[in-house]
Amino acid sequence: MGHITIKAWTIAALLTAMSLRPAAAQDLSKGHWVDLSHTFSEETIYWPTATGFTHETVFRGMTEKGYYYSAYNFSAAEHGGTHVDAPVHFAEGRKSVDEIPVDQLIGPVVVIDVTAKAKSDRDYRVGPADFIAWEKEHGELAAGVIVLINTGSSHFWPDKETYMGTSKRGEEAVSELHFPGLAPEAAKWLVENRNIKAIGLDTPSIDYGQSTFFESHRILFDSNIPALENVANVDQLPATGATLFALPMKIEGGSGGPTRIVAFIPE
Repeated sequence: MGHITIKAWTIAALLTAMSLRPAAAQDLSKGHWVDLSHTFSEETIYWPTATGFTHETVFRGMTEKGYYYSAYNFSAAEHGGTHVDAPVHFAEGRKSVDEIPVDQLIGPVVVIDVTAKAKSDRDYRVGPADFIAWEKEHGELAAGVIVLINTGSSHFWPDKETYMGTSKRGEEAVSELHFPGLAPEAAKWLVENRNIKAIGLDTPSIDYGQSTFFESHRILFDSNIPALENVANVDQLPATGATLFALPMKIEGGSGGPTRIVAFIPE
């Protein structure tokens, strides 16, 4: 799953308008796209205390004038499914989702693969050592990259029990959450030593499931680095070489929002 077709000239025009290299725009004519977004439906996974996704029919069928028409209402919490956490989510005075510059969520993407460690430890926290090991193989994280972490969790979607440790709802379920995340030490290391645009992973939260202080959120967001959560199909991306496009719903003052994320892999 995950390959979609978008006219290359459309993206080329976008990149040109954003003053990215013309060569990068031209490369988009040869390669393929990967959809990194889970579909929103009644099965979409939300935090146990959050309002889930509902999709209600306003009208569907033939009208009295003889043509087909359909329209629906939907509602959901900002944080659930494939979405972005805006910095204001955990840092007062930082950017809301509508204030995140478009080009901060578009750019070269690198993938840190910790699937083996996360498989044996569902509470695994990605540390500085994981980034340092990646850099020994691929080179230092370049300024302006977007980092995605592949924990292998996307394969469990939409099984809540396996994906996040519990299928229960409500406040009492929060203590039963188990899934990998980013260690605060790693968040601090990234902020102090590298210059990334954004970071994301294939779990419900940038902090691991058992976190109670959400320190990685707070460290990253204080530096206006947004987080992408519940990212799909990260395993379909190479360690380097792809370009990511994440376009969240533009909610005024929002702490986050549903996001369509895709990546382009050149030939």
